Amino acid sequence: MNQGRIWCVVNPTVGLPMFLGTVLVIALLVHYAVLSHTTWFAGYWQGGAKSHVTAVVTPAPTGAVTQ
Repeated sequence: MNQGRIWCVVNPTVGLPMFLGTVLVIALLVHYAVLSHTTWFAGYWQGGAKSHVTAVVTPAPTGAVTQ
């Protein structure tokens, strides 16, 4: 373990909950940022409008091209 001696300085019963709590806070901040700064995410959770844009493909001409 690369950083195994850290537990000689910080007790694991203090360090692990503090580390996991920090991870939780960061995850909640990221989720809040996504939810509050995008317009599509809330609609995605609610099912959103079913307005899909469909591309129409026209076949290429089969005749010879003259200039």
